[in-house]
Formats: sequence, C-alpha cells, structure tokens
Amino acid sequence: MQLLPAIDLRGGQVVRLERGDDRRRTVYDADPSAALSRYREAGVGRIHVVDLDAAFGGAPQRGVVQALARQARDAPNGGIQLGGGLRDREAVEWAFAAGCERAVVTSLIVRDFDVFADLCRRYPGRMVAALDIDGGEVRLAGWTESADRSPAALCAELAGLPVAAILVTDISRDGMMQGPNIDLACRIGDLAGAPAILSGGVRSAADLEAAARRPEIEAAIVGRALYDGSLGLDEAIAACGSAS
Repeated sequence: MQLLPAIDLRGGQVVRLERGDDRRRTVYDADPSAALSRYREAGVGRIHVVDLDAAFGGAPQRGVVQALARQARDAPNGGIQLGGGLRDREAVEWAFAAGCERAVVTSLIVRDFDVFADLCRRYPGRMVAALDIDGGEVRLAGWTESADRSPAALCAELAGLPVAAILVTDISRDGMMQGPNIDLACRIGDLAGAPAILSGGVRSAADLEAAARRPEIEAAIVGRALYDGSLGLDEAIAACGSAS
C-alpha cells in the first residue's frame, strides 16, 4: 500500500481543515515546496495535492500547482495527483499539461459523466474518481453541495471505466483524527471495480497497518497526523509496507 502525504493548498500555504470547514483551518507550512521536498527526500513517490481555493470556487492556484508538479517530476519515481476544482475538461487537461501525474475529480462525474468517461479513455490510468461521502450522501463543490445520487449508483456508472482508483473520503472523519473508515473504502472500491484510496481520519501507524491488510486498498492519504507530529513520516512509510 502506498502512502500519499497530503498537501492542501489555501492561499499558497499548506493547511488542514476539519471536516472540510474552511473556518476550522490550521496553517502548517507557508512553503508548499518545502513540504514536498521533505516527502520526496524520505522516499515517498506520489504526493496528494488539493487546491482548496479552486475547490471553494476561487481562482485556481495554478502557479503553485505547476511549480509543485515540476518539482515532483524532477525527482524519480513519482509525481503529484491533483484534486480541487477540476470541474471541467479544460481544468483536467490543464493539470496534465502542467505535469500532474493524476487528476482527482468528483463534480464532473455527476454533472457531465460523458466528459468524465471520455477523459478516462483519453488518459487511461490517470483519472481518479473521488467520492466524498457524509452519512451515505455524496458531496460536491468542496463538500458544500449534495450530489443527489447514491454512492452505489455512481459506482455502477464508474465500473468498467479505466480509472486509476476510487478515492473514498469519509467526511465525518476528515481532519478529525478519529481513525479512518476502512470498510467504507473497501465497499466503494468493490462496487466500482477499482482500487480504493483511503482518505479521512488516519491518525496512527496502527490505522495504516489495518488498511494495508486489505487488498482492496491501493493507498492511504495522510494529512494532519504527519503535520502535527502524532505520526512520524518514517513510521508511516513502514506501516504502509507492513503487509507486503
């Protein structure tokens, strides 16, 4: 299982939110490139980057994202997967042109599935379908809107597309350090017929070890626990490989 450290960008800084609430924001690093360097120097391959400005409907942080993509690309064996505000074809194609390895989308799946499916076929193995779930409901637009579609219905449409993975976030646990919803990630991955990426609530090496024992899970995103020091980076990397 891969470790995917999170770099959540807000106003050019690295932050973490609690349950996606911008009013409950903690700034951890004013230099995103320094955060990325720490991860790459530790041997981490792929980095999970989220443009929160774009996710909340603001101007995308394209200069910052492009610099991070270039920085990650210059080191071997990895790149960044970008999420946040990739709501149309132009935004996704910009991400790939900027050097991002993967694009993470949610709203496009619901609002224009034909475009999403076409992008999956044009970029096989590079599109990540993200289902952000709160109490059984899929949320969109920085978690501010309801998809009005069940997770099962969306998974049925995704099955058969050449997606890289299904990123599953339990919103109730995101940034809360309460432990991840491993069963939810596995269930969604099974329904969609794709590897699952676990997101939300990872707080310890034990959480990662439990996820690593589940073959449905390809990777786990870790944010707050790495930034506040409750989980060491080397410890997290070792835990992700504990079942291999």
